[in-house]
Amino acid sequence: MNLLLNRLKQILVLIVVSFLCISCVHLPSMAQNPWQLISLETEATFADLAFTSNSNHGWLVGTQATLFETEDGGETWQPKIIDLGNEKVNFTGVSFNGDEGWITGEPSVLLHTNNGGKNWDRIPLSDKLPGLPYDVIALAPNTAEMVTNLGAIYKTTDGGQTWKALVEGSVGVARNVSRSNDGKYVAVSARGNFYSTWQPGDTEWTPHNRNSSKRLQNMGFIGDNRLWLIARGGQIQLSKENNFEEWEEPINPESSNSWGFLDLTTRQGEEIWLAGGSANLLVSSDGGMQWEKDLEVESIPSNFYKIVFLNPDQGFVLGERGVLLKYNTQNAA
Repeated sequence: MNLLLNRLKQILVLIVVSFLCISCVHLPSMAQNPWQLISLETEATFADLAFTSNSNHGWLVGTQATLFETEDGGETWQPKIIDLGNEKVNFTGVSFNGDEGWITGEPSVLLHTNNGGKNWDRIPLSDKLPGLPYDVIALAPNTAEMVTNLGAIYKTTDGGQTWKALVEGSVGVARNVSRSNDGKYVAVSARGNFYSTWQPGDTEWTPHNRNSSKRLQNMGFIGDNRLWLIARGGQIQLSKENNFEEWEEPINPESSNSWGFLDLTTRQGEEIWLAGGSANLLVSSDGGMQWEKDLEVESIPSNFYKIVFLNPDQGFVLGERGVLLKYNTQNAA
């Protein structure tokens, strides 16, 4: 009897293991890991990164007023401190046009430099500003756009002395807001149940219903005329060209993914990078048809929140607790 029970237990274990193996289909591993881990002495979550006219000179911002500077292309970073009094500030965005740069921060911070960051001046913001400064884009000398987490968009052409509102009203609290190179914006609602778009010349945001039961996690632009979206549960979609309401078929890069993806970007051609929780980092070289996973970085104790490619040879993945990945072309396949 004991022998029979033991045999039945073994069969049951084999059945369970077989079921788990079938339900957890793993993606193939990348042939080579092109990412170099850089751990910085901070507990902050990084929010954004930008470089000056010198491709070796850049700035990295994050929560807890975290600010780092590099002068060797991102190999090493030095912490910098800007005196903001007793305010508890989270930096949310940074952008440069040449040596002129801008930094946004919550609850109400806007910083400006004309000399690559040697000196930062604080630009006063109105107490009536709709929402919290979310991001800033340096466009030309003395010219920048700032967007808040309520979708208010402002533009300055005099170095921040005056600002012109580009949109009337707001979208409500946004989970995230992204801008295309030609000035279009997309914003995902805080709960992820709808998204809104705006383009130069519009007076209001245009709301759009999400196209499935899955709530939206993040959205952005591929080029200037196509959107991408990440939905809860690890699903992504690409919109039709010049149509922000019609979408291609959903893509599920990793069927066993339960923690979801957080950001997507393209590097060159049809190469798409996808980052998410639990150090999840995927790549597709054919526009999303087939995917590979970077298994060498998934042991890093961090979530990956943002991917930035400044050009095909210079890219970074921004994480939490001081984790930063730098793209190394020598290690790329």
